[in-house]
Amino acid sequence: TPGTITDEAFLEASQEPSVAALNTHGLNYSVVIGSVSRGEILIYDQLSRESLDSLIARVEPSECLVHDTDLIASQARQVEVPAWHYTLDQLSRELDRTYKVDDAAGLGLSEVSEQGLEATAALLTYLNDTQRTELAHFSRPKHVREDDRVVLDQTTQKNLELIRTLRGERRHTLLWVLDRTSTAMGSRELARWITAPYRDSDVPRRRLRNVRELSDSGLTTIITNHLKRIGDLERIVARIGLQSARPRDLTRLRDSLKELPELKDRLTQSNYRSVSMLGDDILVLENIQQLLDRALESEPSVVVSAGGVIRESYDEQLDELRRFSRDASGLLTEMEETERTNSGISGLKLGYNRVHGYYFEISKASLATREAPLHFQRRQTLKNAERFTTPELKTFEDKALSAESQALSRERHLYEALFKPLNESINDLKGLTESLGALDVLTSLATVAVQERWVEPILSDTVEISIANGRHPVIERANTHPFVPNDTLLNSDRSLALITGPNMGGKSTYMRQTALITLLARIGSFVPADSASIGPIDRIFTRIGASDDLAGGRSTFMVEMAETAAILAGASDRSLVLMDEVGRGTSTFDGLALAWAAAEAMAKRSTLTLFATHYFELTSLPDSEPAAFNVHLTAQVTGDQIVFLHRLMEGPASQSHGLHVARRAGVPDEIIGRAASYLAELELQQVALSNRQVVQVDLFRQPPDPVVGLLARLDPDDLSPKEAWATLETLVLRARKSLGDSDINH
Repeated sequence: TPGTITDEAFLEASQEPSVAALNTHGLNYSVVIGSVSRGEILIYDQLSRESLDSLIARVEPSECLVHDTDLIASQARQVEVPAWHYTLDQLSRELDRTYKVDDAAGLGLSEVSEQGLEATAALLTYLNDTQRTELAHFSRPKHVREDDRVVLDQTTQKNLELIRTLRGERRHTLLWVLDRTSTAMGSRELARWITAPYRDSDVPRRRLRNVRELSDSGLTTIITNHLKRIGDLERIVARIGLQSARPRDLTRLRDSLKELPELKDRLTQSNYRSVSMLGDDILVLENIQQLLDRALESEPSVVVSAGGVIRESYDEQLDELRRFSRDASGLLTEMEETERTNSGISGLKLGYNRVHGYYFEISKASLATREAPLHFQRRQTLKNAERFTTPELKTFEDKALSAESQALSRERHLYEALFKPLNESINDLKGLTESLGALDVLTSLATVAVQERWVEPILSDTVEISIANGRHPVIERANTHPFVPNDTLLNSDRSLALITGPNMGGKSTYMRQTALITLLARIGSFVPADSASIGPIDRIFTRIGASDDLAGGRSTFMVEMAETAAILAGASDRSLVLMDEVGRGTSTFDGLALAWAAAEAMAKRSTLTLFATHYFELTSLPDSEPAAFNVHLTAQVTGDQIVFLHRLMEGPASQSHGLHVARRAGVPDEIIGRAASYLAELELQQVALSNRQVVQVDLFRQPPDPVVGLLARLDPDDLSPKEAWATLETLVLRARKSLGDSDINH
């Protein structure tokens, strides 16, 4: 099935098929993930719907087992199974079938809820029924607590382009930047690390120490060269456990094991303690390597049935059978020559076909002059020849055919017997694959740190994100021109950054790079910055970009509000929130009101927030919320040209430069000219509106003229000649309308 495939012919190296069994009681959800290739069962119990969706987005199971079709909306293939699969009685049967125990407490699952155990029963039933063999390589089910990981919901994983871009490609993702692994199992392990960063700092700190010391040791190239000669042991071990490994799987295992002694020695002899400890984790398994060396040919056949798999001298009985089959050709030649000499028939020859076996053939022309020997027994008459057999030939044929068949049978028996010692060492083999996968990932991170000039972040115990000259890891690698770095400082006293600036100015890039640097630190990677101090984070939220959900019947604005609602419901003072252009999908005043209320809520709860907005009115929020502050991305305008400087500066932006961006995007000049005219008109209306909002009217003071107000706000250096002409034309028209014809004539 799609979730249980282990054959590499049907899988890409990066794929990791899995099966999820889901169950719910009330508002609590349980999901049990089974991976045949890793031989593991992970129980996630008592989850909220939001946590369930986040987990499914991260794991991306190939199949979801359900007994309630409304339980989950997922892209995975849904398999509806009978309700009795989700029972404790069925669990007892499956535990006995798989682990030879009949009680969940015997597996250390006493803290798992009844609904979690029911889902475990359904998963074990499905795996046993589909594999139809003992699940020898499966470890005992493990109860996983999600509260030690940073929560990344589906929207966040998509918007940050961790594993795939918004277009579904692996290139130009965070994984693409980090993946310098040498093995397929290392690449898959790296993807798991990226989507499951840690809240607690213990694991990331240990990884950072490993990365630092691997970089300093100068061993990364040596380690990489060894790892490149190691096969995909994770999948090979899975096929061994399922008794489906082919001969070349075992030779890849044998050849991989030969690499380990030297690799282990290199690591354990290092002066760096963490590097030496990585070497200690590698099991050499010399007994398995020697067994496979003795048993298997250096280049065996693809399948056992073809023969040529077991090495000569491994088994005396097989050697004897092969010897007889090998010598049969010489014996047949000798027998043919003897009969030809004794009979005096020069045209006599020996042949073979599958229907009649071995035979002597004499042409009818030869038989016309000389009779066949008396001991020849006619077997077949042809148009131009007769075919015969003899008692001696029959005896030989029985022995020869029997020897070949017996040799193939014996070879299959010997090959299948290899699985017993291999499965007895299955836990050691699984431990080895985990150690090699982790070593591959750490070596990859060390390689990236050196080649890309990344620095080790400080994992702080206080809630903060402090980054000096941070860079976007993907854009920096994908582009040839230098990336403009920027600082970030968020903490409990300075938690809400209101980001303004022109479209295309780099607001979204800046927000994403902050999230990616934070995530990199929490997985234990060096980061693209001059320095970084990252505190504990419980979740990363994103509300970036605009897209509708046609299948779900939701407009762009509805999707935006649903994402905003999820953030407002789940964000804490330890969350990192990216909110980009909240409210743009509705009317101006509705949008401004929603954006203001959302930003205000984030500031009041001290959530670490990057809030990009085109509502300049929002820049006054720091007047009432001390945790809020303004920053902007800079741009330089020369004539009708705009240059984005991508530099983050304190304070709000002065204007959005929308017309300049439109011109740069290729909008025709005549449209830009008309837009400038409309813009001037709208700004005049805004000035007039501001004048009407004065509460106390001074009867002795002339009200300010809207035309004068607009003139005062113009910056001549920011206007191109066409925009200046359009603005002047608008001002003239407004002035004439204000004065009337009689005043103009005077």
